Amino acid sequence: MRSIFDVEVPIDRSYSYEARLALAMRYSKLCLSIASQGFTVVIATISLFREVHKWNRENLPGYFEVFLRVPLEELRRRDPKGIYSRFDSGELSNVAGLDLPVDEPAAPDWIVQYVPNRPVKRIADELLSML
Repeated sequence: MRSIFDVEVPIDRSYSYEARLALAMRYSKLCLSIASQGFTVVIATISLFREVHKWNRENLPGYFEVFLRVPLEELRRRDPKGIYSRFDSGELSNVAGLDLPVDEPAAPDWIVQYVPNRPVKRIADELLSML
């Protein structure tokens, strides 16, 4: 039986579930390609899929998963692209966490819980101390 990771998917510029899954796997496979050359890879993504989290853990050497837990109200407050307001007005769909489900990581190596006014440097120092 073939898995979704074995299927070549044409580049889809939409934000559908299938397009996002295909893009997530492209990122993962790119990271594997770079890591296999001896480089340390750091990538920030909106990681929506448990199957991708699982694939990463099984295939990426030294994989360390960080989950940024930020309340929806804070995401709406930040919203530099107007994504949430465009969703609310019906202009936009396939928004992660609204009409597109998000699989929170089952066992992230580190969870960063949102705290208002927490200095970014403090977060960075905590992360570096864990690595």
